Amino acid sequence: MNLLVVGASYRTTPVATLEQLAVAPADQPAVLRLLLAKPYVDAAVVLSTCNRVEVYAAVSGFHGGLADICAVLAERTGSLPNQLADHLYVHYGQAAVEHAYRVAAGLDSMVVGEAQILGQLRDAYHAANEADATGRLLHELMQQALRVGKRAHAETGIDRAGQNVVSAALRIGGDLLPGGLTGRSVLVLGAGSMGALAVATLARSGVTTIQVVNRRDERAVRLAGTYGATAVPYARLSDALVGVDLVISATASAEPVLTRATVEQVLRHRPAGRDGPLVLLDLAVPRDVEPATAALPGVAVVDVDGLAGALTEAPAAADTAAVAEIVTTEVSAFLSWMRGADVAPTVAALRGRADDVVGAELRRLAQRRPDLTDAQRAEVAHTVHRVVQRLLHSPTVRVRQLAAEPGGDQYAALLRQLFDLDVPGTSGAAAIPDLDGAS
Repeated sequence: MNLLVVGASYRTTPVATLEQLAVAPADQPAVLRLLLAKPYVDAAVVLSTCNRVEVYAAVSGFHGGLADICAVLAERTGSLPNQLADHLYVHYGQAAVEHAYRVAAGLDSMVVGEAQILGQLRDAYHAANEADATGRLLHELMQQALRVGKRAHAETGIDRAGQNVVSAALRIGGDLLPGGLTGRSVLVLGAGSMGALAVATLARSGVTTIQVVNRRDERAVRLAGTYGATAVPYARLSDALVGVDLVISATASAEPVLTRATVEQVLRHRPAGRDGPLVLLDLAVPRDVEPATAALPGVAVVDVDGLAGALTEAPAAADTAAVAEIVTTEVSAFLSWMRGADVAPTVAALRGRADDVVGAELRRLAQRRPDLTDAQRAEVAHTVHRVVQRLLHSPTVRVRQLAAEPGGDQYAALLRQLFDLDVPGTSGAAAIPDLDGAS
């Protein structure tokens, strides 16, 4: 069994395709079931955020696993796998481990160093656990990736600027308003994790009023109460939009929440002489703001595509280099564990084979020497077992040591050949190729 990552992100995929690939939390169990039903996929975790959709999987073969995952993703977009291929990246074996660690550490984020991805990865892992979809190998990868992400933020200054997608979007939105955000009125649409982050960020930004709208009004009330904001019933969304300067939208809706018709109606009732455009920061995937809305006069729309193109700041080179070094060290440690984990079933099978042989010979002895007393039989059995265990001790300890070294998988494979051991799940699984490609 080996690790495979197949994904699409803001770097490789238009937001329209990301919208089709996006997996809402409520849909994750169904997508995981589709993946696990495939012949080459043994375990899976699905990570879906505003700027990436990735499948982390334990697979029994590279080509078969890739075809299985691409088939599930293509079905979500209504296209053929080869039509989707240009937008996907693929990481296998060592490269899959490295990618998982880079994602957890924030090195692969739109806003490099942001810590929100850790929570998103944790949620994806928990969802897979609840669906009984992780398995031993993927469980270990997720656990270690989360630990590496925490270590990166604790030991380096990669998040020193405190940036995240919301703060970056607000900086861009502030530039579109004369005088910036100070004294402005802002509406947050959505009370999930991104909405909560938006309200928390706005509370420190100098805006005059913050309103929160959510389909479930009680969640909006709880979030608004935490930060001294105002909760607005969802039924009054259009009325609330009339009096605001900026909207941050981050819902989990599968369809646009702010259509062109809705925004047109808002603009008709907006007070004349308003200082600056109505700024709509759309941080959702699928998009909350209908794309045609951007063509309306008096409206400025920034979605994930626009946000990615406008970001220029990055952490200090020394901090990113320090995190990259942590990732490299931790990847080596995981590969050593992976090789050791592969040899363990082989060693157990060898000892099991030895026990079977000893048991068969003792039964044969009992038939040939019925005159032996119970005490004598026990002494013979004890002696034979000790001899076998002593003979096996050194080679099994040594093969575990060798397995932790690069290329060590060959020793376990040789042991299986020498003793004709049938170890389930080891065919082709020992090697950890350094294969990192895109299709």
